[in-house]
Amino acid sequence: MPIKLYKPTTPARRHTSVLVRKDLTKKKPERSLVYHKKRAAGRNAQGKITVRHQGGGARKLVRVVDFLQDKYEIPGVVSTLEYDPNRNTTIALIFYKDGEKRYIIAPDQLKVGDKIISSQKTAPMSLGNRMPLGNMPTGTLVHNVELNAGKGGKLARSAGNSLLLTSLDGEKAILKMPSGEIRIVKTSCSASVGVPSNAEFRNIRWGKAGRMRHRGIRPTVRGKAMNPVDHPHGGGEGHNPIGLKAPKTYTGKKALGVKTRKANKYSNKFIIQRRTKNK
Repeated sequence: MPIKLYKPTTPARRHTSVLVRKDLTKKKPERSLVYHKKRAAGRNAQGKITVRHQGGGARKLVRVVDFLQDKYEIPGVVSTLEYDPNRNTTIALIFYKDGEKRYIIAPDQLKVGDKIISSQKTAPMSLGNRMPLGNMPTGTLVHNVELNAGKGGKLARSAGNSLLLTSLDGEKAILKMPSGEIRIVKTSCSASVGVPSNAEFRNIRWGKAGRMRHRGIRPTVRGKAMNPVDHPHGGGEGHNPIGLKAPKTYTGKKALGVKTRKANKYSNKFIIQRRTKNK
């Protein structure tokens, strides 16, 4: 999908770009597969803010996306490709042969009228088909990958994110993440063939603060601009350094480059190689 650049008629338009979504075939979602979700604005059950910089945003319905795809051996047809305001990839509405409708993450190049199938054994290696990793050839790009068999896809669900099935060793499947991390998953875990659509999403220039507010993202204030009571970096006259050996979060913990993963985490045994650092 191409990115549209506007003429610089205003300061905001000068730095704004949008995606041209010509592949979408429907505007209104399937009524039986949406629901209203109460806004939390980053607050927990006690009303305290636990996640900062959230709130407001345009009203939107939550689409019920099927990450498990447990309708085995029942073929389905892609009816529509739709926009989902809750995620950056396109979703596809599938009409199954038994009459049921479900949303799935649409892989790149999937078209209306294409047939897909989910199998616990072996299925054709075509876009959108789902099967256990142990039944796929090595070198396959997959998405919506399960960490535990039967629990639904957890990995590679965003636009342009896919995992590379590098090798199979008995009951172990070796996957390479986009970050460079190499991880072990059981061969009984299911995955879908292809790369999630809308990879150009990462190249959007949002242009102005108002577009971020429409997404439900509130402003982020520098710690240096706060008072000492509000942030470890706060205080001082004028533009001063933070006055610390290393930067800290607003709760007082060390930030930027500090490892936060637990040393004895249970999933360490599944990670062959940690992600590569950004240069």
